[in-house]
Amino acid sequence: MPKFSVAKTIHIAAPAAEVFAEVRDLRRWAAWSPWVLAEPDCALTYADDGTSYRWDGHIIGSGELAVIGEDAGRSIDYSLDFFKPWKSHADTRFLLAPNGGGTDVTWTLDSSLPFFLFPFTKMFSALIGMDYDRGLKRLKDQIETGSVPSRLRFDGIDQFPGCDYLGVRSTSTIDDIGPTMQRDLERVRSAMAAASIEPAGPPVSVYHKFSPAKGTTDYSIGFPIAPTAPPEPIPAGLVAGRIPATPVYKITHTGAYRHLGNAWAAGMMHARAKVFAGARKPPPFEICANTPDDTPEAELVTVVHLPAKG
Repeated sequence: MPKFSVAKTIHIAAPAAEVFAEVRDLRRWAAWSPWVLAEPDCALTYADDGTSYRWDGHIIGSGELAVIGEDAGRSIDYSLDFFKPWKSHADTRFLLAPNGGGTDVTWTLDSSLPFFLFPFTKMFSALIGMDYDRGLKRLKDQIETGSVPSRLRFDGIDQFPGCDYLGVRSTSTIDDIGPTMQRDLERVRSAMAAASIEPAGPPVSVYHKFSPAKGTTDYSIGFPIAPTAPPEPIPAGLVAGRIPATPVYKITHTGAYRHLGNAWAAGMMHARAKVFAGARKPPPFEICANTPDDTPEAELVTVVHLPAKG
């Protein structure tokens, strides 16, 4: 079977002993897991000593994780078995290295795929790597602050009325998406202000293309404008776009933008589990209900819209 490996690292401002205690007790994982948040009512069963747990869900499948070896304060090895949607096994590990008063935390996975999924090996590796990145960010916040500023609400199918917008179209790596989009949004604000164009609503981001394997996305970010008064000419450096009226599956994310990937990942899991029937067009998009200008990061609200079949 085709093999693949994943390794992701983050720095956590806490001693290795504290990180070790958090990742060794599997009863604590639900607070920062990058998967359980997609199905909050998933059945979780724990060993009394916290060294193993099982999950059984409709959306995230079923499986078992168990501690099989450890070097206190330095590393933990786990056996990971999936039962649904197909049977497979993986070996996973946390490596902890003290660094500057904190700890460099590396999360690894070694596994293989069924032969019929061989063409998708690179994509699976990239997607699991993104899951690990999300999980490590959540683990970092959980340990450093005691909570994760990221909550999801699954709003279900709705009808989006459509909107016209002015924005900037860019390509960015997923790792750099936050500062890149912030830079582009400031460009749009400045250009619209110079042209005396008032936004007709909060910021909108449209994701035209997304490549997990390359870790890049092609997107537009900007502000909606009144359809009755399109600017002529379009301000220099901006593009005009339109999101058509369309059925969408909505997920509301409340919390820091660095955790917004949780909503997108949960949406993909819901589509794979056939919670809704996704549509190829138009591209998926998100709308910010407020901004960091006057809102604490834990209360930032972003609504992800995934096009659905009517």
